Amino acid sequence: MENQARDFGQENFTLPHDVVQLPSQGVFYKNKKKAIKVGYLTASDENILMGGANDLTMALLRAKIYEPDIKVEDLIEGDVEAILIFLRNTAFGPEMTINVTDPVTRKQFQTTVMLDELSIISNQKPNEDGTFTVMLPKSQSTIKIKPLSYGEIQDISRMASTYPQGRVVPKVTWRMEREILEVDGSRDRAQIAKFIESMPIADSKFIRNFMNENEPRLDMNKTIMTPSGEKLTVNVGFGVDFFRPFFWV
Repeated sequence: MENQARDFGQENFTLPHDVVQLPSQGVFYKNKKKAIKVGYLTASDENILMGGANDLTMALLRAKIYEPDIKVEDLIEGDVEAILIFLRNTAFGPEMTINVTDPVTRKQFQTTVMLDELSIISNQKPNEDGTFTVMLPKSQSTIKIKPLSYGEIQDISRMASTYPQGRVVPKVTWRMEREILEVDGSRDRAQIAKFIESMPIADSKFIRNFMNENEPRLDMNKTIMTPSGEKLTVNVGFGVDFFRPFFWV
């Protein structure tokens, strides 16, 4: 992507694109960019979509982000989601049909949600350095934490896929080792690792809930009406229904 962006140049930039506002407002990045140039999907992008890439998301973002100082691996998950939704909306429209099970009748039905109506979740404002300062409820320790980048999330997935079979994969520990930058004023990684190993489960759950509620991202939950007349909250995730138009299924 970086080489591609340099070839495009910023002064004579003519490729079809739009400017996507990032849910994070750039506070977690060195360049502090609140919005970035993202290209529209074109016929040539079918080579990526149909090419069987191991990581379709990474391949798409590397091809369509037109910024020389943005690395896909450094983006937080909420910004990645916003860019994917932009690509889908501009290529196929904001309507997304999903399959849902009516909790009353247990029968499956289809409903349509509008992806351009998703609002941004961002409750607590982060510090200037892109961290959150929180006090843990059980240990009473004060920690500084940050959202994981897309690259870090991918690293954890790769580590988990190669972990010995039959052993419990310590994904929670791996995640917190990347999220927690400071404990009670100390940034010593050995001390932080020891702290995580002995952390009460109530504190671990608190961190997970805090990040879910405060990491800037689009709110992927929508309230719909079921055929039986019940209100139901569904999650507009990035599963088969989201990617279906990419493969014309």
